[in-house]
Amino acid sequence: MKRVLVTGGAGYIGCILVRKLLDQGYAVRVLDRLFWGLKPLGETVHEIELVEGDIRDVRAPWLDGIDAVVHLAGLSNDPTADYDPELNWQMNAVGTETLAAACKEAGISRFTFGSSCSIYDGLPADQVLDETAPVAPRGGYSEGKRYAEQRLTELADERFTPVILRQGTVYGFSPRMRYDLVVNTFVKDAMKDGKLSLHGEGTMWRPLVDVEDVAQAHIAALEAPDEAVRGEIFNVVHDNYQVRDVARFVRAGMKKFGYVVEESLSPAPPRVRDYQCSNQKMKDRMGFAPARSIPESVLHMVSWIRSDGFMEFTNPRFYNIQWMELSRNGSEAHPATKAGVTRNTA
Repeated sequence: MKRVLVTGGAGYIGCILVRKLLDQGYAVRVLDRLFWGLKPLGETVHEIELVEGDIRDVRAPWLDGIDAVVHLAGLSNDPTADYDPELNWQMNAVGTETLAAACKEAGISRFTFGSSCSIYDGLPADQVLDETAPVAPRGGYSEGKRYAEQRLTELADERFTPVILRQGTVYGFSPRMRYDLVVNTFVKDAMKDGKLSLHGEGTMWRPLVDVEDVAQAHIAALEAPDEAVRGEIFNVVHDNYQVRDVARFVRAGMKKFGYVVEESLSPAPPRVRDYQCSNQKMKDRMGFAPARSIPESVLHMVSWIRSDGFMEFTNPRFYNIQWMELSRNGSEAHPATKAGVTRNTA
C-alpha cells in the first residue's frame, strides 16, 4: 500500500481527492492549515493521519514514511493572490519549491503539483493551446505557479519524478464548497436569485473541468510510469466553452429542478481571462481524460446543495476573499482564530 501525503487535503479539491485515495486503497496523510476547519474532511478524518501545518514551514517529520506527494496547498486564484501578494508568493512559489526539494532529499520519488491553466492567459483565444505554447503569465497567481513549475522541472531526474498538472477552471460540488468559480457561481445565482449575469456578453473562452476529474487526474499522475510523466506538464481539461454556453447549461439544468432563470448582461471586469486548452497529452501519456460534463455536474451539484445544508449562499465560508477577510479581522467565526484544533491520526 502506498502512503500519500496530500497538502491542502481539507480544501476544495483536496477533500475529494482524499476520499478517492482511500477508496482506491491508499494510506493518506493530510497536511493542512485547517483554514476551513475539519468539516470538509467529513468521515474521512477517522481514516487518515492529519497534520496541522503551514506549507511555508516545511518539516521533515511530515515526510516520514511517505511514498508520494500530491501538492495542492496554496492560494487558489487571481483574487486571493491580489488580496495578499506576499502570501501568494511564499505559498504558491517558494513553498512549492521548498517542499519539492525536501521530498527529493527524503527519497520520495513521485510528486504531483496542482498548477493552473491561467498560465496561458493572454495568448490568442482562437487557438486551442497545448503544453508547448510559449507562456507569459499575467498576474501574481499565474506568475507564482509558473515559477513553481520551472523549479520542479529543474529538480526532475531519475530519482525524482515531479508531474505538473495545469488545472482548468474547476467546477462541481465539494464538501469544501466554493461559490466563487464560474459554473458554481451561476448555479448559486440561479438558486438564490433566479438570475445569471453575463460579463461582457459572455463571449470569453474558458477551459473547464469537474473537481472529481481533477482529483482523479492526480491519481492517474501518481500511477503513470516514470518515463511517461517525469518533469512533464499536462493540461487537465474536460472541454472549452464560452461563458454564455456555461450559462445555457446551467439554465437547462436548473429547469429540471423547477427553477426559472433569467439572463442579463453586465460590463466586463478589468481583467478577463479568455483562452482554450487541449487535454490530448494527458490522454496519450496517461490514458486518462476528464469525463464529467457541465450538465452532469450541475445536476449533481444542485442535488447535494439542496440535500446537505449548502444553501446559506451568503455565508462567507463559501467565498475565498470573504473568508480571508474574516481571518484577518480575527472573527470568532473563523477556525484560524481558534486555538487547539483537534488532530486525528490513524
